[in-house]
Amino acid sequence: MADAFRTRTNVPRGAFAFEHQPATEQSFENALAKARDGVRLDVEDAVALLTTGSDGDGIDPERVDQVSRVADHRRRDVVGDEVTFVANLNNNVTTACNTGCLFCNFRDSAHTFESDHEGHARGFTKTPAESREIVADAVDRGVYEVTSVSGLHPAFVLNEAHRERLDPDDPTLDYRPPSVYDVDPGTYVEQLGAMSVDGVHLHSMTPEEAHHAKRGTDWSYADVYDTLSAAGLDSVPGTAAEILVDEVRAVICPGKIGTDEWLAGMEGAAAAGLPTTATMMYGHVENERHRAMHLARIRELQDRTGAITEFVPLSFVHQNTPLAERGIVDGGATDAEDRLVVAVSRLFLDNVEHIQTSWVKFGDETALRMLEAGADDFMGTILSEEITTRAGGEHGEFRSVADYVDLITSIDRVPVERSTDYERRRRVDPAQSDPGPRLGPRADGTPLLAARRPDPPSADD
Repeated sequence: MADAFRTRTNVPRGAFAFEHQPATEQSFENALAKARDGVRLDVEDAVALLTTGSDGDGIDPERVDQVSRVADHRRRDVVGDEVTFVANLNNNVTTACNTGCLFCNFRDSAHTFESDHEGHARGFTKTPAESREIVADAVDRGVYEVTSVSGLHPAFVLNEAHRERLDPDDPTLDYRPPSVYDVDPGTYVEQLGAMSVDGVHLHSMTPEEAHHAKRGTDWSYADVYDTLSAAGLDSVPGTAAEILVDEVRAVICPGKIGTDEWLAGMEGAAAAGLPTTATMMYGHVENERHRAMHLARIRELQDRTGAITEFVPLSFVHQNTPLAERGIVDGGATDAEDRLVVAVSRLFLDNVEHIQTSWVKFGDETALRMLEAGADDFMGTILSEEITTRAGGEHGEFRSVADYVDLITSIDRVPVERSTDYERRRRVDPAQSDPGPRLGPRADGTPLLAARRPDPPSADD
């Protein structure tokens, strides 16, 4: 089955008779010519490029190189030779979640966190005070951004006014009061307020989380994001997108919001004045047409909002996930597929300036190849990474500024520390022996691994 996953002429991945198939009458040559000439691509063009055409079996490696070269030229024309990264921390609040996505090994069933549950919960829930301590330490170390994406804990609500509207006896709301649990996660407003330390940039509240934060009400997404912005939210991660085609979502995440709801959440964030990112998780049961349709929906969203600062292709890490455990998949995307997705993302998303490559997903060597296939951003320092690691990722949880300099200069590109929204940039001098970040609210160039908490006052002070 794994070999069938990786060719373009077979039935869709797995045993699913999807309506949308990757066949197209557009030729690879015509699609590539349009891309080379800067003509806006359509879905048929994207399918032709992602499959490297339908005039042969499997993916043609020479055509992968052709698409990559065109995408690399486009990257150079759009953003030049800078490769950006952000000094950041991941602080995920809780693994408690009842959604049950089959691609996820991060979540733990919420009932295992209840006080009367027999046994020990596998995961964690942090109080707002604990989140603040973690973030304060990271801000001391020089981070610019805190990213927080969490499970949908049943006790999580927007604020106390939201809690008053929720009935714990209504099974459709997935709500239980915090008194049921060993650890109270607080409200979203409380957690964001706790993590807003000294002006650090807070990147949080996906459309899925925002939907959880308004369940049982008639509040709009813009209302919710306005409230979250007042609490300290600075930008919104466009994760939980997976594949924005409902026939795929019905297989991999039937408990999640659908495509239209995700798009509505993103539009609400933009209406609240918040910049966003956008993602695509690929390499599981979807086919190339689904990927092309997803890219089209992201581009249309950007046409409407202009709020997306970067697009992040996420190659599925399958090892410890229910999809693999149930035999639905036995592998992820190939290197050729990864290169094509990154390259076609650059060529198709003509209104999104930045394309990210992930050393967490790919490892260093492959991630560098993506920087020569259309990508220009190299993620962040992370400091702590849990989601991919729990799914079986093996490429580490931390990246120093010195690592970035070495990796980026190895392909003759320019290392640049950036802000989350790309508005602030600092070129890092490759000659500096052990550089650290400088854009964060307490950053002074000290390497991230060295904390800089002041000494306690002496008895004479």
